[in-house]
Order: sequence, then structure tokens, then C-alpha cells
Amino acid sequence: MEGTPGCRPGVAWKGAAMRKERLIVPVVVGLALLWAVAQYIASLLFERELARALEDLEARGELVVERSEVERGWLASSGTVRISPLLGDGWQLVVPYRARHGVLSTRVDGQAHPTLGPHQVRLFGDALPSRAPHWQARYQTLGGSLEGDVRLSPFLVSQGLRELDFQGGKITFGGEYGDWWLRARLQPWRLTDGVASLEAGPATLESRYAYTEGAYHFTQHDLLRLDSLAWRQPDLELEGSELLYRSHMQLDDRELRLDGELTLGRVMAAEQVLLTGKVAMELSRIHADALRAALRRLREEVMQAHRQTPRELVERLEPELLAMLHDSPRLDVTAVDLDSPMLGLSARGEGALIFDPRRLDELNVARLDEEAEQARWLTRLDGDFTWHDVPTVVALWLGQPLDTRELEIDVVRGRVRVNGRPLPPLWR
Repeated sequence: MEGTPGCRPGVAWKGAAMRKERLIVPVVVGLALLWAVAQYIASLLFERELARALEDLEARGELVVERSEVERGWLASSGTVRISPLLGDGWQLVVPYRARHGVLSTRVDGQAHPTLGPHQVRLFGDALPSRAPHWQARYQTLGGSLEGDVRLSPFLVSQGLRELDFQGGKITFGGEYGDWWLRARLQPWRLTDGVASLEAGPATLESRYAYTEGAYHFTQHDLLRLDSLAWRQPDLELEGSELLYRSHMQLDDRELRLDGELTLGRVMAAEQVLLTGKVAMELSRIHADALRAALRRLREEVMQAHRQTPRELVERLEPELLAMLHDSPRLDVTAVDLDSPMLGLSARGEGALIFDPRRLDELNVARLDEEAEQARWLTRLDGDFTWHDVPTVVALWLGQPLDTRELEIDVVRGRVRVNGRPLPPLWR
């Protein structure tokens, strides 16, 4: 038999097998360690991103966000997030969650429990005969992105002659740190009260929120679309279709700017078009640093142990609130284009209203419910508005000649003049 002198074949095979085992064991141990490290890092990244997102949600200033009952682990973690308004106790959203960590992604799910009022009455289960919405999401470890959805179950609730019939809906959300989006679609719903009823839907909402760390700068876009809206009672029926509202809010180094546009496809009454068209406005020059200071001061005051009346709170915030007006806030009516074929009227125009910020120390925010203080604030308003193609009946109502085709509406220190004349009493 041929072979290596002094070496039997069986001994040689066993030696080779042992050498392979010595190679395999370190590889398996190394892979196990690599998996354990990756799993640990994945859980840490999820916890870090969740904490950052909740901190920045609270940094906007309108909400109080808390996380409790937190249990952290390599394979799974859990906790409860509570969201409530900074002012008042009208509602609270309790969101328990459970996360199952993987090397490449983390699966998260839970329920959403909204409560109402100071006694925290559960919306689903107490106020409405429906289960709390269940939500689920997936967090991608490498990309740092998250995407999930919430499903709303249909329900029918009755109380005497009143009835609410909701057909359900779905909300999807996602994004990454600094850039989040939300899309919601609600099926039609109907509210009846005896012989009167209000029907709406389907409705869709698209929202996007982008921000820098601590929400020092942010931009938010919202688009709300209502396919149908109808009010019916024995002596009146109104039906609206293709109702659209767009809004854009932006906070930068200098100012807070908000603009919105409402579009009315058609509003019908007695089978005729009552109203159609659009209105667009923009509010600008709200001092950015003063707004941030006001929100910080508001949070400090609200978080104190003793309770304050709304007037006392406004008095303590008055310096910051008045400072927000330092740059002369401006309201622009960028477009009015409305038609009422049923009434034979139309409105087309544009204009602006500007606030005079001089001698702000003469104003008192806390006393704005008093007529004398309201009159003092009105004297700070100046502006103008142009109404094109004025209907004859409107010209007569405002005391203008029959052939008037354009109205120049001026506001000087709160007093209104129309084509150079004082505004006549509108109701006689």
C-alpha cells in the first residue's frame, strides 16, 4: 500500500479533522461576538434616536413629552410615552410600545390611548365603543429611518337622538431625525342630531415637518383635503365639494412666518352654486428670538408647582409677548378670488395690514378683554385693501356711486376709509 512512511491513513484523517475544528470554533465564536456587538449597537441606536425625537418634539414648545416604565435590553425594550399639551389638561396621549431589536432593523408596535379632561376619560373604551388603535413601525438601523402605520377601527355610537357613525381610517408616518412626514386618510363619517345631520369625507391629510437640533429652526407643510362636506336640516341643505386647505409655517433666524390658502371647489344650496373660489393669507415678521424666549418662559411658569390663572400667566409673560411684535408684524391678504353665482356677487382683491411697534410699553396684553385696551391696540393698525370689480349692491351698501368698479379700503390708526370716505355704519 502506498502512503507516507510511518503514517497510517486513519491517523492522517483524524489530524485533518482536528485542524478544521480548530479553525471552525474561532470563526463561530467570532461571528457570535460580532452578532452580539451588532445587536447591542442596534439597540443603542434605537434608544438614542427615540430619545432625540421625543426631545425635539417637546422643543417646539406646545407639548410636554415624558417617557416612563422604560426597560432596555439587547433583544427587546419597552416603555410608555405620554404626550400632553403644555397649557391645560384637556387631553393626553398615552403610547405604550415594545421594540424587538434586530441587527438590520427594529420592529416596534403598541397601542395609542387618548384620554380626555382632567379625569383622563379614555376616548376608546369609555367615550367610544371601539378598541384603542394599534400601531406598528420598523426602524432601519443603518439608515436611521422609521416607517409605520396606525389603523382606526369603525364604530357607531348613539345617545338618544344623536348618532356618530365613523367608517375608520389609516394613518401612515415615517422619516428620519430632522425630517418627518405623516399621511392620514379617514373614511366618511356622519353625525346626526334628530332631523339634522353633518356628513364629511373621505378626508386626507399630508404633513411634513423638518427641523434642526432642538427645533431652533423648523418648517412645516400641511395639506388637508375634504372631498365632501354636507349639512342637512328640513329648511336648509348645504353641500361642499373639493375643499382644500394648505398651510406653511417656518421659523428661521429672524422671524416666524405662516401662510395659508383655503380653496372651495363648490358650495351648493338649493341645487345652485352658492360659493366657489379661494382665499390666501400670510402672517410674517413675528420676532424669532422673542418667540423662543416666550416659549421657554412659558414652560418654566407652567412647570412650577403653584397654579396661575390665565390672566396672571399672561401678565408674567407680557415682556416676551410684546417683544414678539418688535419687527412690526404684517398680515398680507395675498389673494381673494370668490364667486357666488347664486347671489350674483364676487370678490377679488388683495391687501395688507401692518402693526405699529413703537412705544410697546403703552400696551397691556393681559387687559385685551377690556374695550379701552382693544381700542388702544386698534390704533396701531395701518393698511390697505383693493377690491376689484365691485358688485353694484356692495358699492351702494358702502355709500359709493353706482358706477364704482374698484374700492380702495384704507386703515389709518385703526380707522377705516373707503375710497377716501369714512366707513359708513354697516348695520342700520
